[in-house]
Amino acid sequence: MQREMNAIMRVLVAEDEEVLAELVATGLRRAGFAVDTVYSGDAALAYLGLHDYDVVVLDRDLPRVHGDEVTRRLVAAGSRTRILMLTAAGSMEDRVSGLDLGADDYLPKPFEFPELISRVRALRRRSARPTPPVLERSGLVLDTVRRTATRDGVALDLSPKEFAVLQILLEADGAMVSAEELLERAWDANADPFTGAVRVAMSKLRGKLGEPALIRTEQGVGYAL
Repeated sequence: MQREMNAIMRVLVAEDEEVLAELVATGLRRAGFAVDTVYSGDAALAYLGLHDYDVVVLDRDLPRVHGDEVTRRLVAAGSRTRILMLTAAGSMEDRVSGLDLGADDYLPKPFEFPELISRVRALRRRSARPTPPVLERSGLVLDTVRRTATRDGVALDLSPKEFAVLQILLEADGAMVSAEELLERAWDANADPFTGAVRVAMSKLRGKLGEPALIRTEQGVGYAL
């Protein structure tokens, strides 16, 4: 099922400078994305083969498998993942060659973080089907642009993860969403499916939503609003 424009975005950061990779990943998570990080081209290809990413933020000069080769393989495979190429080389020739390889966008280092966030969001919009930025159901109003939530006009103080879970449930429009799908879309690849992370997040979210209860659980199937 194709994810929609305001759905939770899943991003892979492939950057061999580990400190920079983690800074980028932290910032993207704060912006509401589910993010994984890898530090080499072969690891990037492995993750891209295992998970359905919306965008890969790809350092061009990766070890073991060069970023150019990662791009070539993604393009050859017809991957839906959009490619934002990062590089310390910012000349016009470098930008043109990166785009000619099949990258969707190109950002030279150093860059301003708000621009990176904006470009990642823009790449997602290119391949997404537009949906209303405000989701509403049963007195809940979720603004996916301003990232605010209310119930019956009262503001809800949600963590980024709680906001993500609630957004996924609202997007399902009453249909059941499995714990596995919630893990896939709202957590990163390091989430252990046996830790009860979804159950804990759901319990906290229910508490913040208050009474009467809005989220129903069907044992062995999933959750729905």
